[in-house]
Amino acid sequence: IYIQYWKWLVQVFWIEPQVFIDYLTNRSALFSWLPDTNLSDGKLRVISWQTRSPVMDIVIQRMPQTLWVVGLAYIVGIVIAIPIGIYSAYRHYSVFDQAGTFITMIGFSIPPFFTGPLLIVIFSVYLGWLPSIYDTTHVVNDWASFKVQFMQMIMPVMVLALQTTAQISRYMRGAMLDNLNQDYVRTARAKGLKESVVVMVHVLRNSMIPVVTIIALGMPAIFGGAIITENVFKVNGIGQLLLTALRANDLPMVMTLTFIFAVLIVLFNLIADILYGLLDPRIRYD
Repeated sequence: IYIQYWKWLVQVFWIEPQVFIDYLTNRSALFSWLPDTNLSDGKLRVISWQTRSPVMDIVIQRMPQTLWVVGLAYIVGIVIAIPIGIYSAYRHYSVFDQAGTFITMIGFSIPPFFTGPLLIVIFSVYLGWLPSIYDTTHVVNDWASFKVQFMQMIMPVMVLALQTTAQISRYMRGAMLDNLNQDYVRTARAKGLKESVVVMVHVLRNSMIPVVTIIALGMPAIFGGAIITENVFKVNGIGQLLLTALRANDLPMVMTLTFIFAVLIVLFNLIADILYGLLDPRIRYD
């Protein structure tokens, strides 16, 4: 097993970068001015035991589907969650705040493997409004095909965005409540600043510091949620690829995908640290 792991390390960190360099110099129009290279010729890449094809080629084929669904779900979740958190904190203990707290707690508690089939039963079986299976071969080339693509993305995006919205809105509300009672807020109001300026400029900027952490660190987590969601809606993305590899005992594929998830966690941790300095000058790096 140690020899096998060592071979995987060599293939991932030495041979696969050579394949990428060969692609850039030989096939990419952007780097056509570079001399052609053949660094990876005759070298064994990471091969899937299930499909007998290079693992990275399969991952690159599946990645766009996951990025479309996961990326859109995260954007929708953030866009909805931040205004809800701001208004809930500003009107804390109001009817809106109580209703928002109840709904977000439900959304945060229900797992994707429950909400996915539930939405399929409601919107596909009973109402017949939305397709239950995501067609990854669908090509968008006109308005009608775009409408089909939009309709089939609604339910997977809803499932993933539900937990994202619930989590971020709760953190946003808590951070806003902590800052609304600070002395600098009273000073800003005493100077005669408009309430919208006080809340949306001064309070919001300081409140975004802990929320940025949740947003950055939640991105790898939503990829984990996509594993279940993609399997429910038959999206041929990274999540379904990982489950298929686990069922087939495809060790090279599983190792490569888990490594990609680990890289995502480290990458978004780094992004969170950089955003800290942009939002709070006290911890800015010199």
